[in-house]
Amino acid sequence: METFRRLLPSASALIIFEAAGRHQNFSRAAAELGMTQAAVSFAVRKLEDQLGVPLFHRGHRNVELTDIGERFHADVTVGLSRIQKSAEDIRTKGRESNVTLAASTAFGSMWMLPRLARLRADLPDIDLRIQTSMRDLDLDEEPIPLGVRGGDPANWPRYHSAMLAAEIVFPVASPGFVEKRGRPERPEDLLSLPLIHLEEPVRAACDWSEWFASAGVRYSAQPRRLAINDYVLVMQAVLAGEGVALGWQHLIEEQLASGALVAVGGHVLNTNLAFHVVWPKSRELNTPARRVRDWLVEEGRRSREESRARPGPQ
Repeated sequence: METFRRLLPSASALIIFEAAGRHQNFSRAAAELGMTQAAVSFAVRKLEDQLGVPLFHRGHRNVELTDIGERFHADVTVGLSRIQKSAEDIRTKGRESNVTLAASTAFGSMWMLPRLARLRADLPDIDLRIQTSMRDLDLDEEPIPLGVRGGDPANWPRYHSAMLAAEIVFPVASPGFVEKRGRPERPEDLLSLPLIHLEEPVRAACDWSEWFASAGVRYSAQPRRLAINDYVLVMQAVLAGEGVALGWQHLIEEQLASGALVAVGGHVLNTNLAFHVVWPKSRELNTPARRVRDWLVEEGRRSREESRARPGPQ
C-alpha cells in the first residue's frame, strides 16, 4: 500500500490534470476550477515530476498533451468519471425516501391498503410505492428492493426472505348467500353449491381440487362454473353473493372481522407454505428499504398473533 500511495498522484492533482487536458489550456482549466493559471501550471509540473515524464508540450500561448499524456488523460478521465458516478449513486441512495414493493394485486389491495395509515404513522418520512404485476418480478433485474412471494424460500436461492403470513385456506361466503342457501357445515355440503374458481394465470395457487382432497372428499369439477383470473374480483363476486370461494386467511382478515365474509365448510387447509417479504442477496438494502422490510415483518407477526387470538378458522 505504501508503494501504491507513493506512485499515485493526489486526487486534486488528477482533477487539475483532467481539466487542463480537456481544455488544452491552463487558463481555461484554472477558470473552471476557481484557481489561478499559475496554480494549475504548478500542479501539472509537480505531477510530471512525480511521474518522471512530460505530460504536455508547452507552446507560447497553448499546451498540448504528449502521447503519454493522452493515454494517461484517457485513464484518468475514465477513473474520475466512475468515482463521480459512484459517489452520486451513494448520495442519491442516502437521500432516497421512496421504497418500491413488488406484489400481487391481491396482496397490494387486500393486505397493504388496510395498513397504509399505520405505515404512514410509523414511517412518516418514507414514500411507499406498491408495484403490482401478474408474475413475481426478478428483483435482481429490476430497480426494486423488496417483493412479496408465496411458496418455499428454498426455491428462491438468490433472495433473502422473512415470513409474513402462513398460507391458510378455507371457503368463504357472504352472509346474504348463507341466509339464502343455508350455512354448509361440512366439506361435502359445498358440492351442491356454486363454487367460484380462481384461475391464477402465472402464480401457483391452491384450488378446489386440492382443498377437497385435503378434506378427504372426492370432487368432480362442476360442468357450469364461474372462473376468474383475479383474486380481488373473486372476492368481489363472493361479496355480491354469487357463490363460495376459497379464502386466503391473511388477505381476508378484515372482511372476516367485520362480518362481510363468513367461513363455511368446516375444514381449514394449512399448506405448510407461507408468504414472505424477499430482497436480493446481490445488493444491500438502503436504510429506508430496511425500515420498510422490518415494518412488514413486524406487521406480519402482529397479524398472526391477532389471528390466533380471534375465534374462527385457524
